[in-house]
Amino acid sequence: MTRPRGGIRAGNQARCPWRVRSVGSWIKRLLNAVDRFQQRHAVLGFPIAVWRKFGDDQAGNLAALIAYYGFVSIFPLLLVLVTVLGLVLAGNPKLQQDVLNSALTEFPVIGQQLRDNIHSFGRSGAGLVIGIVGTLLGARGIAGAVQNAMNQIWAVPRRERPGFPFSLLRSFALIGVIGLGVLVTTALSGISAWGGHTFGAWSRVGIVALSLVLNVGLFWLGLRVATAAEVTWRELRLGAIISALVWQTLQYLGGYFVSHSLRHSSSLYGTFGLVLGLLAWLYLQAQLTIYAAEIDVVRTRRLWPRSLFPPPLTDEDRRAYRAYAETEQRRPEMQVEAHFGEHAKQQRPADGQDPAVPADASGERS
Repeated sequence: MTRPRGGIRAGNQARCPWRVRSVGSWIKRLLNAVDRFQQRHAVLGFPIAVWRKFGDDQAGNLAALIAYYGFVSIFPLLLVLVTVLGLVLAGNPKLQQDVLNSALTEFPVIGQQLRDNIHSFGRSGAGLVIGIVGTLLGARGIAGAVQNAMNQIWAVPRRERPGFPFSLLRSFALIGVIGLGVLVTTALSGISAWGGHTFGAWSRVGIVALSLVLNVGLFWLGLRVATAAEVTWRELRLGAIISALVWQTLQYLGGYFVSHSLRHSSSLYGTFGLVLGLLAWLYLQAQLTIYAAEIDVVRTRRLWPRSLFPPPLTDEDRRAYRAYAETEQRRPEMQVEAHFGEHAKQQRPADGQDPAVPADASGERS
C-alpha cells in the first residue's frame, strides 16, 4: 500500500524546521569555537583586535581624507619648488634637476610623470604667491585631517582636544615637521647618490640606516604634535617606529604595488592615470600609517582579545565601546556613560552544547 504524496510533503515540511534549526546550531557552535580559539591565542587575537578597531574608527575614511588633502597640496608644492629652484639655481640646471629628482623619489613609478607635468611659474611673482597660498591651504588641510585621525584613533574626548587657536598652531607645527621630513629625505637621496659613486654600496646601506633613524624621530615628533597632550610620548613610540619602517619599505617596494595596480594607466588615460596613481600612492601611505597607530593603541591600552561574533562581549570590547562613547564628551560639565544589557554579558555555551537550547534562570541549560 503506497503512502499519499501529500503525506510525504507534509512530513517533509514538519521535519524542515528541525533541520534548519540543527544547521543553524551547528554554524553557531562553529563560530563560537573559532571565536574562543582566537581569543585564547594572542598571535591571532591581537591582529584581529587591530582590524576590529580600524573598522570601529572608520579609519578608511580618515585615510581617504588625508590622501585627498595630500593630493590637493602636492601640485602647488611642486610648482613652488620648481619655481624657487629656477630662481635660486638659475646658473646650474643640472643641480636643479638633481634636487627635483631627489624630491620626486618620494613617489615611485609616478615620479617621472610628475616631473614631466610640472613646470615653473617662470619669474611671475603673482604665480609664486598663488602657489604658496595653495600649498599652505592644502598643507593646512593635511594637518587638520591628521590631527582628527590621531585623536579619533586614541579616543581622545572632544573636550580634551586642542581648540582654536592651539589647533591652528599645531597644524603649522605639523606642516613644519612634514616640510622638514621632505628636506631630510631629499638631502639623504642626494647624499646616497653621491656616496654610491664615491664610496660604493656600503655607503648606501649606511644612508638607509640613517634615514630610518631620522624617519623614526620625525614620525615620533609628528605624532606628538598631531595628538592631544592626553597621550604621552611613550605611548606614541611604537607607532612612530612602525610608521617609519612602513614608510621606508614603501619607498623601495611601494612602486611595485602602484605599477602593478596601474600598469597601463599612463598609456590608456594619460594625465588621468597620473591622478589615479598619485591618489593610490597617498591613500596607501595614509592607510598603513593609521594601521601603525592602531597597533600602538591596541598594545598600549590592551584592547585585545575582541569578540568576532558578539554577544557576548569581552571585557576589552566593553572598554573599547565605553571609550568610543566618551569621545563625544564636548564639555567638562557633560557626563557620557555607556551601559550594557544583560545579553552582552551572557556566557558562550561550552563546547558541544547546543546554543539553540535555552538556559534556565540558574544559567544551566535544560
